[in-house]
Amino acid sequence: MEAVLAFITASILPALIKILIAIVIYYVGTKLMKFIMNVTEKAMEKGKVDAGVQSFIKSALRIVLYIVLAFIIISYLGIATTGIAALFASAGVTVGLALQGSLSNLAGGVLILILKPFKIGDYIVACGEEGTVTDIEIFYTKLSTVDNRKIVIPNGALSNSNITNVSHEEFRRVDLVLGVSYESDVKTVKNILADIAAKNEMVLKDRDINIYINEFAASSIDFGFRVWTKAENYWTLKWQLMEDVKAAFDANHIEIPFNQIDVNMKK
Repeated sequence: MEAVLAFITASILPALIKILIAIVIYYVGTKLMKFIMNVTEKAMEKGKVDAGVQSFIKSALRIVLYIVLAFIIISYLGIATTGIAALFASAGVTVGLALQGSLSNLAGGVLILILKPFKIGDYIVACGEEGTVTDIEIFYTKLSTVDNRKIVIPNGALSNSNITNVSHEEFRRVDLVLGVSYESDVKTVKNILADIAAKNEMVLKDRDINIYINEFAASSIDFGFRVWTKAENYWTLKWQLMEDVKAAFDANHIEIPFNQIDVNMKK
């Protein structure tokens, strides 16, 4: 019995104490990390650093701090960090090959921050997806869609794809193509569209309002209708114009052609 107690006192108890202290180090370390993150965030906000750069730096700093904390705990537990470093060095090529995609995403994130094709809050279309940019992190950029879905796009793919920044400019042009029957009077149609544009408050009156014949199609005269509005009003105005056009055409007996099929049956 004395031998067992001696073994516990000499071997197990010190190990348990070390583990408990390591847990305390981890707890204190995470609190210190949170403090450092908060100080860094406030400093960047005070320095008016771009929101995208802030997101990227915070993401990178969090990873670095966790690595440092892990090395501190490993060192305290008596595990040789030099051996671990050597192991990482010898496995560098293998890790590099395995992390090619991640390194590509990291490089893509850096390019996005340098070239700034978009920033947090912009509405973009890229990689077959579209939405409002909510985060630009080390490896991924996050979008929020209009139907409240979150889309995560790898920065590597994003930096190598065509990006349409819909909200980059303050103003956008609404383009409509409206077909009417060949029996319709051209001047009447143009006057109706001009009246619709003049009455809508979202249409910018100090910019060109274009109403023109776009094409003589197979069964219709296609009118082009172009007006300018503030970027945030684009969709609201487009939907409103479509409703107003339909109501005005109906009120003035302007026919909107549609495909028809005549079926003849032989007895």
